[in-house]
Amino acid sequence: MRLHSDSILKARVNRDRGKSVVDFVEEAQPSIRPLSLSPTKDLLKGMMQVCWPYFDPEFDSLVEKYHGPRVCIDNENLEDCTVVKVDSANKKGLLLDVVQALTEMDLIITKGYVSSDAGWFMDVFHVTDQLGHKVTDKRLVNYIEQAITERRYNPESGEITTCLGNVVGSESAPDLTVIEMTAGDRPGIFSEISAVLNELGCNVIAAHMWTHNARLACIVYVIDESTSSPIEDPSRLADIQDHLSTVLKASDDQQGGRSASTWFNNSRIACTDRRLHQLMLADRDFEQVRSRWSPHASDRAEADGFRQSNGMNIVIDSCKEKGYSVVNIRCKDRPKLMFDTVCTLTDMQYVAFHATITSHGPFAYQEYYIRHVDGSTLDTESEKQRVIKCLEAAIERRVCEGIRVELCTSRRSDLLSEATRLLRENGLSVVRADVSTHGQKSKNVFYVRDASGNAVDMKALESIRRGMRPWVVKVKDVHLRSGSPERQRFSIGGMLKSQFERFSHEFISIR
Repeated sequence: MRLHSDSILKARVNRDRGKSVVDFVEEAQPSIRPLSLSPTKDLLKGMMQVCWPYFDPEFDSLVEKYHGPRVCIDNENLEDCTVVKVDSANKKGLLLDVVQALTEMDLIITKGYVSSDAGWFMDVFHVTDQLGHKVTDKRLVNYIEQAITERRYNPESGEITTCLGNVVGSESAPDLTVIEMTAGDRPGIFSEISAVLNELGCNVIAAHMWTHNARLACIVYVIDESTSSPIEDPSRLADIQDHLSTVLKASDDQQGGRSASTWFNNSRIACTDRRLHQLMLADRDFEQVRSRWSPHASDRAEADGFRQSNGMNIVIDSCKEKGYSVVNIRCKDRPKLMFDTVCTLTDMQYVAFHATITSHGPFAYQEYYIRHVDGSTLDTESEKQRVIKCLEAAIERRVCEGIRVELCTSRRSDLLSEATRLLRENGLSVVRADVSTHGQKSKNVFYVRDASGNAVDMKALESIRRGMRPWVVKVKDVHLRSGSPERQRFSIGGMLKSQFERFSHEFISIR
């Protein structure tokens, strides 16, 4: 029946194509009551009664159906990567949708070519998983195709696990209460947030927290501990907001110029990472802030040193003959890099009409030909500098430092508050957190550093190990934001290698 309806609609569109307003009026005149006016006035009166030519309301969806995204996944032509080709009628935000679908599968984009001029969108991506392998699993290929073409996925054979062990394609999440926060960063603040939620009877199902440039953005998904349902009572929501605001306000009182914010998001968040980018952009984390709370607070010299040591360079030029602004980005390559830059350009209301993405060794190179949604280009130096600062911030937000601590255990309501309390009591501060719950299992990933700015004390890790004995604990060192590579390897990598050889088996297999 649906196919028959589409055929009728397509025939109707072809039949009416090329007709003028007068043609439609003449066809409608037999049904118009005779008027005692001149022929010209009769025609005008008829036009007023029939208004405009009729267009079927399903026409736009029909165009999208016949000219929607078409995906071709090629594993034959190249030996070292999978080629994903997408072509479609152009649509606002389509590039971000495609890149998001690829990054959600924990895929790395090694090369990319994008063109979306003349109302048509065409791109080619070379991708691998984060282990450097091609995408050969048919279920993963099917997921990529459906995620891009239909913006959804309904797996017939259950859930899909990526190369990093993350689950995608699961059933839609249950209703949750979503709390969003922005504030100034300081040691122990995430632990305090977790403790407040636990005391107020909120069971944290998932939580994601980023810090950058002395600012913090956090999204927490909770349910009522006693009823296992969303929290909807207005008085209780107001009480939760009041307690959290008190904790967050303590940070901003010391920074001045900005205020902490806590609110409940009633709409379902399609992409948490994108929402975190939006929160930090709205909180102006791209502006330099100096805070007395932490020696890690960013200032201009430290930020410039970090960008120089990581080879970051962003330049904006003009392509006047084509009416574009050209953004050139050079920085160290990492997963989700293209998503972070495209996400920021999109949220700043810029459209990338052409793009080239490539990686050479440890570095990535990105070139975007952009215009603002109103068609304007970046003509003033102040506009260019603002875009450059926002892109620098987007690239830096996901760069972590210190030690990665991963806890895997059975689901329990006080797990987050207990784990962050142990970290805080041992002088460690959480700079990024990703907490998720799947069934009755909970996975908590924390990126921590010493709150005083020194190298992480191995005695503190030993104390944490004892305190977390009932749980499965994994620890990994990650690059520090400051200091030379040689110093990083000495202070963290060397210490971990010598110390973990003594008790690594205890970290990995504790139950």
